[in-house]
Amino acid sequence: MTQTLTPERATVRAPGLGAAALGASTLAAAVATATSYVLQPELADVAAGIGSSVSTVGILAGVPIAGYLAGLVLLVPLADRVRSNRLVAAQLALLAAGLAVAAAAPNPVLLGLGLLIAGACASTGAQLSSLAGRYSVEARRGRTVGTITAGISAGIVLGRILGGALADRFGWRWMLLAFAAACVLLGLAALRTLPNRPLPPTQPYGAVLAALPRLVWRDRALRFAALSGALWFSAFSLIWVGLSLALARPPVSLPPRTIGLYALAGLLGMAATRVAGRLADRFGWSRVVVCGLLLAAACAALMGVSLTHPVPLLAALALFDAGLFSAQVANQSRVLGLDPRRPAQLNSAYMAVYFVGGATGTAVGGLVLAWAGWPAVAALAALALVSALVLVRLGGRRR
Repeated sequence: MTQTLTPERATVRAPGLGAAALGASTLAAAVATATSYVLQPELADVAAGIGSSVSTVGILAGVPIAGYLAGLVLLVPLADRVRSNRLVAAQLALLAAGLAVAAAAPNPVLLGLGLLIAGACASTGAQLSSLAGRYSVEARRGRTVGTITAGISAGIVLGRILGGALADRFGWRWMLLAFAAACVLLGLAALRTLPNRPLPPTQPYGAVLAALPRLVWRDRALRFAALSGALWFSAFSLIWVGLSLALARPPVSLPPRTIGLYALAGLLGMAATRVAGRLADRFGWSRVVVCGLLLAAACAALMGVSLTHPVPLLAALALFDAGLFSAQVANQSRVLGLDPRRPAQLNSAYMAVYFVGGATGTAVGGLVLAWAGWPAVAALAALALVSALVLVRLGGRRR
């Protein structure tokens, strides 16, 4: 007789993440995520270093993001099949190798190859979120996922700043090698601290990949969670891309270094993730998501009319990030708890749809700004957030 694995039984048998494992995982998630952004402030120097045009290098700067999407689909599901410590250590080692290839690249082809490998392996952060869901008891899942998400958020917010600072001091090639060395050290830490529990696969790997689109379509809770998440990640990208461009144009006309400092507003979002995880554990995911989206929508509307007023703009930007990061933690915690037997597969499907939303917002942010101005960008972001809120309410209803 086949024994059914209930969520309660899975939770009891799964070992928890200790303090060392959680700390190493959070730092690894931050560094791995940051590697996709560290070259962006240095495009002119990179172009000069490989004898190419800035426009070509600008295209290559998007290669890690494309690789990341591939990693979400191809690599994250492995967290349900391979021993956690070996998988994360191997992926961080491969990430370091990709960065080393990019650092030594004499031409755009090798640079693009290295960045593609590194971008795919930067999905380690999403893998670690899956592991947080697998190895956490239900009462603490939100808190643990929130801690890992704080690391991912730190990588997104601080990657450009730290990468630019190191490149200005030592050059972009040595900066990439420094991140590669950090990945190797974190891989060794993961090998020693993460669970070494065997995970017998329940399906062939090819079947798991083929099932991802059907999983989103057939699972109502996952479908609504993914679509709503895609909408608010689209709003997040709209605001950040549109704001970076709007601040560089009249009447504000800020220099690039000053615009980069606006990213520090995202630090509040990083702090909010752990708090949001605790609140989701205590009050349920739905309340945290709804409150986060309401806060973010109100802040998007405020930012639309405060471009030339730095204090309210920065305050609204910080609260906007805090609201969306909080919603993401609660929503992802919910997704990881839908089936404790395959959290990585669920997370892979969720993050792929979520990432498509972010890419869409990035692609159209500049176009909307050019056609209709900054207020239209903020209004479109607010509309996306309200639409996400409607989906959250619909998805939360029982069938």
